[in-house]
Amino acid sequence: MSKPLSDHERKKQISVRGLAGVENISALKQDFNRHLHFTLVKDRNVATRRDYFFALAHTVREHLIGRWIRTQQHYYEKDPKRVYYISLEFYMGRTLQNTMVNLALENACDEAMYQLGLDMEELQDMEEDAGLGNGGLGRLAACFLDSMASLGLAAYGYGIRYEFGIFNQKIVNGWQVEEADDWLRFGNPWEKARPEYMRPVHFYGRTEHHSDGVKWVDTQVVLALPYDTPIPGYRNNILIAFFFPHRFKVFADYEEYIKCQEKVNALYKDPKEWTKKVIYNIAGCGKFSSDRTIAQYAREIWGVEPSLEKLPPPDDMQ
Repeated sequence: MSKPLSDHERKKQISVRGLAGVENISALKQDFNRHLHFTLVKDRNVATRRDYFFALAHTVREHLIGRWIRTQQHYYEKDPKRVYYISLEFYMGRTLQNTMVNLALENACDEAMYQLGLDMEELQDMEEDAGLGNGGLGRLAACFLDSMASLGLAAYGYGIRYEFGIFNQKIVNGWQVEEADDWLRFGNPWEKARPEYMRPVHFYGRTEHHSDGVKWVDTQVVLALPYDTPIPGYRNNILIAFFFPHRFKVFADYEEYIKCQEKVNALYKDPKEWTKKVIYNIAGCGKFSSDRTIAQYAREIWGVEPSLEKLPPPDDMQ
């Protein structure tokens, strides 16, 4: 008679091993069909191009999540020093193509969609552009996340899940017209809500000085629901987490920040001065790559070494 399993041995059966899909065309087609019918509750008679995009996104996401879980397990086992990168802007852009490339799934997915009579480029065009920022700074922050994942740093990004992204632009009678970018109107397949970490966040108000310190009063309170989004490294099976945060920082100089933003808005209305500032800013940046910059930050400022170790895919892990 075999020896009964201990509680620890029983729990080891709760594992991502064996759940991650195999990167072959037949499996991708099967997963695509499963998500179209059981996740989106559509069939080919009523499905739109956007439904097909979401079915493909959920299929790719399965490969993403397996590696994400395994990466976190690896970090819990090794307990490395962790980096927390905070930015008010993250211009993430579209996720589907970047994820397929980094997971080496692009060719297999392209062929699977072709065999199903669908055009990959058309499906990619259906994805909303997550422009959570004003441009340059937000795009640089997004590149830093990609670099930290590719360099194998145990890192986390913290940002804000803005309801509206950077504006949509239209030209009407020769003039630029800006419209709100409702990028979440159809949902976002790449994120995971974490309602268990919901926190109250205070806005506005004023400060009062007392003998026991400064108090922040007369604030407006909102409940902040955090979301997680995995960021894959380039073909190393390592993913870092991008959090729309459940930890918040209160700025004592909030009024000064608003005044500064008002100056920026006023400058933007003067195309000549705005262009001059932009050119000066670009000219002063110098040449750099986000990978080299992050590696230098890691060594000299954060005190951690980039890791070139590639984790095996989840299906190969014990």
